[in-house]
Amino acid sequence: MAQAQFTRQLTISQFEELFPTDEACKANLQSRRWPVSVRCPRYGNKSMYALKNLLFHWECPACRHGRAYRFSVMFGTTFENTTVGLRDWFRVIQMILTRKKGVATLELQRVMSFGSYRAAHYLCMRGRAGLVDPEFRKLIGGGVGYKDIFMGAVERKSTVVARVVSSTDSASMQQFVREAVSTKVNLLVTDEHQGDWGLKDYPHKIVRHSAAEYLVGTVHTQTIDGFWSPIKRGIMGAYHKISAKYLTFYVAEFEFHYNNRKNPDIFRTAAECL
Repeated sequence: MAQAQFTRQLTISQFEELFPTDEACKANLQSRRWPVSVRCPRYGNKSMYALKNLLFHWECPACRHGRAYRFSVMFGTTFENTTVGLRDWFRVIQMILTRKKGVATLELQRVMSFGSYRAAHYLCMRGRAGLVDPEFRKLIGGGVGYKDIFMGAVERKSTVVARVVSSTDSASMQQFVREAVSTKVNLLVTDEHQGDWGLKDYPHKIVRHSAAEYLVGTVHTQTIDGFWSPIKRGIMGAYHKISAKYLTFYVAEFEFHYNNRKNPDIFRTAAECL
């Protein structure tokens, strides 16, 4: 079975060197958001006034309508309007990214010395929510599988789309396939679950696992099975139990890991998503 390979992350010493303070984190975030010059989040104006008494805050003179428009480097990000320092946010992201099987909230609470489980849980879930792919793009080529109440479609040697579905009946599963997979696909491979049937507008082949059939020539579902493996290990080894209420966020975390498994700067990508 094909296994997802993950890019090595920043070490603790590398993280400490890059992000020793909140100010260093904000400077890093600024350089990523605006590599050339700071732009107004409203209309993209370039002529900003830096506020002397508030670091990493700016004022846009072009947006004045009786009152100056001010914004910070964290405007429009997951970090905005939270009391948690940006360095702590970065450490939470780093922990999520470096744990192939996920990081439990209790572990994060202990390592980060958060005062309550609720605070650690909030940061974990908000961080995972930021990793959800905003563009549910259609895949050109792939296989489809299902586990409990979420489904995934993967383009071989490329990216995966995984979503929570309301049920595993035919209508729900067919709807996911049609949203996730282009009808221009060369071949759609599924197992024999009845929810996958009725896709007559797809070039479709079935691998019958119930009959111990796993590879028919070059036809298989091993790619999507390789995506499910770290999720199963994460649920059993790190999370133990996942509430249906937050399942979408956990699926988003593993989807992000898989789709960035060859990304040499996965932390930067995650920070930009958030």
